[in-house]
Amino acid sequence: MNRLEAIVTKIEGEQNLHIIGFDFQGIRLSMMGLDLPLGLEVGSKVVLGAKPSHIALAKNLSGELSYSNQIKASIASIEEGRLLCSIVLHVKGVTLQSFITQTSFKRIGLHVNDEVTLLIKASELFVLEVCDV
Repeated sequence: MNRLEAIVTKIEGEQNLHIIGFDFQGIRLSMMGLDLPLGLEVGSKVVLGAKPSHIALAKNLSGELSYSNQIKASIASIEEGRLLCSIVLHVKGVTLQSFITQTSFKRIGLHVNDEVTLLIKASELFVLEVCDV
């Protein structure tokens, strides 16, 4: 499980749907969810989670995408399997992991030390912990 420490910067809601903004070391992140975690408010320190299977990677990304969360990262290591590859990434001193298919890995041509863009849909980011409750 990927973990990112962040600060809540914005909470917008309509009925049960919420869009929550975060600051992760100067990078703006966004999460979409139905219910607010207990104690969550603007200024709260949180730990965000994202499954490795929900992190997409892009190399030489250009153009506009609907992904709210686009984070520059560098590839630290690659473990190739027969069907999947585990890609370990570094983002501002934090280690994250992405699982992608072997087919995508070869098509993109990823290598250790490549600079990539890590992509996480707002609906795939979630709050693991509200730290100041």
